[in-house]
Amino acid sequence: MTHLETTRPLVGLTTYREEASWGVWRQKADLLHAEYADAIVAAGGVPVLLPPASGSDISARSVVARIDALVVSGGADVDPARYGEEPHERTAGWREDRDAWEVALLAAADEVGLPVLGVCRGMQVMAVAAGGSLDQHTPDVVGHDEHSPGGDQFGGIRVRTLEGSRVALAEGDEVLAHCHHHQSVHAHPGYVATAWAPDGTMEAMEAPGDRFCVGVQWHPEMGRDQALFAALVGAATHR
Repeated sequence: MTHLETTRPLVGLTTYREEASWGVWRQKADLLHAEYADAIVAAGGVPVLLPPASGSDISARSVVARIDALVVSGGADVDPARYGEEPHERTAGWREDRDAWEVALLAAADEVGLPVLGVCRGMQVMAVAAGGSLDQHTPDVVGHDEHSPGGDQFGGIRVRTLEGSRVALAEGDEVLAHCHHHQSVHAHPGYVATAWAPDGTMEAMEAPGDRFCVGVQWHPEMGRDQALFAALVGAATHR
């Protein structure tokens, strides 16, 4: 076994906990789209799934002490009570266990400067954990459904990035983003906006400074260019 094979960074991926069917079984399961793990492997990392079995700070610190980077994955809406609002009629399906677990992981990651990538819901959790808030139904703000056309269809949005940002360094000055979000980040204390859709929706944010801590509203795991995962694994390798 080579030194490279024993030092590949471990990248934690948060997961869903939902009723699922496979084989003869139909029961609650911890699961995540395989594209996430495949993207981490392709980038030179080792994916580790982190189910929302415990939202405790102690468990989160134990996990963060053993991984080299964290991906907060996409998924259901964040509970609006976490940012002091009543649910919009289109806000649904939030999972308190997952909200608590991911907020605890982000707090533990902040304590030690762990590299973090938030994807879609993951970016929204990052903003809410920092004391920010969300627009609960983006079509109410922008007047169209192009960010989430419906069902399992992704919206193709040409996103403009901020020159010199981590997103721009990874992706260039424009990204054809695979979007599937009916909500978006409104307030994001501690983060800088680094990419926008043509309608003005913020599509990426990142923490200033040397740490890799980036959130994007789109799904880079679904595209051909998965440079953000490579950037995350690179940051974990050199941390």
